[in-house]
Amino acid sequence: MSALTPQSDMPTPTTDKITQAAMETIYLCKFRVSMDGEWLCLRELDDISLTPDPEPTHEDSWEDLTDVVEQLRDDTEDPNYLMANERMNLMNMAKLSIKGLIESALNLGRTLDSDYAPLQQFFVVMEHCLKHGLKAKKTFLGQNKSFWGPLELVEKLVPEAAEITASVKDLPGLKTPVGRGRAWLRLALMQKKLSEYMKALINRKDLLSEFYEPNALMMEEEGAIIAGLLVGLNVIDANFCMKGEDLDSQVGVIDFSMYLKDGNSTKGSEGDGQITAILDQKNYVEELNRHLSATVNNLQAKVDALEKSNTKLTEELAVANNRIITLQEEMERVKEESSYILETNRKVTKDRTADGHALTEARKQLKEETQLRLDVEKELEAQIGMRQEMEIAMKMLEKDVCEKQDALVALRQQLDDLRALKHELSFKLQSSDMGVKQKSELNSRLEEKTNQMAATIKQLEQSEKDLVKQAKTLNSAANKLIQKHH
Repeated sequence: MSALTPQSDMPTPTTDKITQAAMETIYLCKFRVSMDGEWLCLRELDDISLTPDPEPTHEDSWEDLTDVVEQLRDDTEDPNYLMANERMNLMNMAKLSIKGLIESALNLGRTLDSDYAPLQQFFVVMEHCLKHGLKAKKTFLGQNKSFWGPLELVEKLVPEAAEITASVKDLPGLKTPVGRGRAWLRLALMQKKLSEYMKALINRKDLLSEFYEPNALMMEEEGAIIAGLLVGLNVIDANFCMKGEDLDSQVGVIDFSMYLKDGNSTKGSEGDGQITAILDQKNYVEELNRHLSATVNNLQAKVDALEKSNTKLTEELAVANNRIITLQEEMERVKEESSYILETNRKVTKDRTADGHALTEARKQLKEETQLRLDVEKELEAQIGMRQEMEIAMKMLEKDVCEKQDALVALRQQLDDLRALKHELSFKLQSSDMGVKQKSELNSRLEEKTNQMAATIKQLEQSEKDLVKQAKTLNSAANKLIQKHH
């Protein structure tokens, strides 16, 4: 034995260190890890080669190490030991997933949807926890393991869960028990009662024993710990649209790259948070810009409609003025004819020797002329009424112009706010190390859109001034008509 023992000054690892290293080995049976696009397969403990240090200092220490290795291999072959390791690792993964989901959701500050990556990973982890230790049910198609059976029991324990179960059964796109179980988890999270339902289910181990092995996660203390951790998810607002979503064929693979951190992870996460905040502000500015552009387009359309209406009113006013002038001329002519007839009547009265037939004709003509004058006066009154209506329309037009002026003032204020946001964004974008070129391009686009909006506002102001001038012209024309009438 001494001939096989090389001499070295390096210290030999102690038995406690080797045992601790073996116990800290990651073990998640049948899991795959996706990291930077490469699949990393986790090996079971019995596949790990625990060879002793090739340079032990004493013959007795080499024999101790060999005994430890053999003992560890015997332990890893024990099914209870493997199940305990699986439960512990699943519980740790659930802790990391819930903690990361809460922190990222609070930093994001908005309602989560089904495309949010931490939320997807949370459901994958929960699915693995619910599948751990499931008993296989034999069917005519073979053995089947599904966690939908235990979840169906919740409606018997908590009556409020009956609505979720009914909704899951009514979804037309779900064809497998796995898809129904995934939909149930999402609806329970939206209802903010996932922790309550899981606690009620875990407390009835007599019912769970029909579906789970005795050493499954849902039957042990780890299940109660995970149910307690789920309480923290009540602070999250989530909204899922499960119509059209393929929950039956999704592959539940845990992405461990989301939870692996190095020394620069904190700085990277802070930088990512700043970039996320800048991108959110940029999206807000773009949305506000689109809203303002739509408002300007609506105002431009209203101004065009007002210009057309104003042109139409101007034409109608010109026609009315011509009609009034024509009626006034006819009225003057009727007055002259009436005065002539009255003079004729006086002459007829003085000259009683005139022909009686001529007098009758004159009276008949006078009566016709009087009736014509009454008709002319009625038409004149109708024209005066139309002019008053046009004056009311002009006042309404002036009021609308005032409202458009207020809207333009509000638009200018929003434009100033946009410029302030643009300057703030440009300052933040200059401090960011990533995406400088992209941010500068976005800034130039914002400036172009701002300049376009400013040009549009100037055009609106010019058209507003033209409308005010036209309104004043129409008002002065109406006043002149009124003075002429009086």
